[in-house]
Amino acid sequence: MKEQIEQIRKNAISEVEKATDLRQLEEIRVKYSGKKSELTVASREISTLPKSERPVMGGLINQVKKEIEQLIKEKEKALAKEELTKKLETEKIDITLPSIKVKRGSKHPLTRITEEVEDIYVSMGYNVVSGPELETDEFCFERLNIPKGHPARDMQDTFYITSEYLLRTQTSSMQARTMEDNKEKTPIRIICPGKTYRRDDDATHSHQFNQVESLVIDKNISVADLKGTLEMFVRKMLGEDLDIRLRPSYFPFTEPSYEVDVTCFKCKGKGCNLCKQTGWIEILGSGMVHPNVLRANGYDPEIYGGFAIGVGLDRLAMFKYDIPDIRLLYQNDVRFLNQFDKCDRN
Repeated sequence: MKEQIEQIRKNAISEVEKATDLRQLEEIRVKYSGKKSELTVASREISTLPKSERPVMGGLINQVKKEIEQLIKEKEKALAKEELTKKLETEKIDITLPSIKVKRGSKHPLTRITEEVEDIYVSMGYNVVSGPELETDEFCFERLNIPKGHPARDMQDTFYITSEYLLRTQTSSMQARTMEDNKEKTPIRIICPGKTYRRDDDATHSHQFNQVESLVIDKNISVADLKGTLEMFVRKMLGEDLDIRLRPSYFPFTEPSYEVDVTCFKCKGKGCNLCKQTGWIEILGSGMVHPNVLRANGYDPEIYGGFAIGVGLDRLAMFKYDIPDIRLLYQNDVRFLNQFDKCDRN
């Protein structure tokens, strides 16, 4: 048997040396180390030998196995290195060739505005929340002090899916949902950006538009808090040198309510065609949360107060980027969108 083992060793060494690729080497490994290899068969036959010869033959077989395994490992490293060298030689890249220009995209102006608004409010301690676009009549209207038959419903031409479900006309519905979800009735500071829907379609209105609603509920909240927040928001968004003006208005879910004007950022208040010679531009609506809204959503208006601010993100984008027609934001015209690539480079 000793001569047989020695012959297996010599054959293995010869085949390993002649191997030219990793696939061939793997076949050799299986041949001499697998379950059906000659060395494995020889190991099983040791039990037939006299007891005095068994340890010697067992040691010899193990020694040959280790030697063959070591040879295969060394050959494997050499073949892998050789294969890598061939690849490097045959797959060289000519760095002197002119490169292919990679087309880069840019953020949509509405995405830019939304992220900027979120950053401003988050810096003031607000949380960003989201809610369903398919809303119920209860949360979109009734819990916001707009019951069925209320004249304010005529101000919004609504897309009704059923008598109960509709596409939300404003993100103000998240006022009610957030207050409803806040079981402990603790203070709230949130903004809710998102899509809203009304049956409009012209150069300054779209049947789908983006809005952000901000809501604060806490004790001892006053109009001064509302005005301070508005000044901070407007100056961070449109320019540090701008002022705001509050004009009395009407919204069913706030009382008192205000339309907010900002100094015309084109003429700086001197009067131009953009502001129609007034020096002011209306940008958003706001007001103190109506006691009926607080009461309907579980807050005691004798203890808690608050304010809400609603602004159209499309309108902000049009002002900030001097976009003349709101429909440009939704037409996916690459010629229009490519202009905002410059904003990424600045």
